[in-house]
Amino acid sequence: MLVVNWMSTDIVTITPDRSMMKASKLMKDKSISRLPVVDENGKILGIVSDRDVKDASPSKATTLDVHELYYLLSEIKVGDIMTKKVVTIRDTETVEKAAVLMLEGNFGGLPVVDEENKVVGIITDTDIFKVLVEISGIYEGGAQFCLRMSTEPGSLRPVLDFLKDHGARIMSIMTHNVPESEGFKNVYVRIRDMEKPEFKRLKQDLGETFEVVYWAVDSVHTVI
Repeated sequence: MLVVNWMSTDIVTITPDRSMMKASKLMKDKSISRLPVVDENGKILGIVSDRDVKDASPSKATTLDVHELYYLLSEIKVGDIMTKKVVTIRDTETVEKAAVLMLEGNFGGLPVVDEENKVVGIITDTDIFKVLVEISGIYEGGAQFCLRMSTEPGSLRPVLDFLKDHGARIMSIMTHNVPESEGFKNVYVRIRDMEKPEFKRLKQDLGETFEVVYWAVDSVHTVI
């Protein structure tokens, strides 16, 4: 899964010479929490977040009057408050790597750059959630079961044959990655809805044949 297929390309950027007030208004108007800072050629220079703006704003207890406060805020430039050592990711890299960078750096999003270091998109934690939802197939319902299985090569083949013989249609398979030395791993399989008699028989036979950790039947309703 490449970043280019999941990133947002409708991005809003700002140059370092713009005022902090302009950055704040842009983020508020666009309902976003960060802005990539670029030069005149679109190359990444840094990133400014709503937290940066908040930290640089005068305290509410300030003794400045409205005119002094407005002047002060207009003089603070994006280049003065932005994070210059910004972590980026290439559009040709994987979503998994983006997730690791965001998790380890405690970031809510990453600017996506091309080979010339120009900003071509942004990927956020929301996009990562979308990846999980899409690859799992949960919006189509179905049922998920977890098996505790050997890490030996080919251990999944009997499960696939079993499901085929029982008329089950697989939506997704995910595996908990563990060192091979551990000997066992959890495998998560989601199957499409089945008629009740066939589903009941499948559950019973599966439990008698493999080590089933759990079953979960999902029904997801989108809230608009």
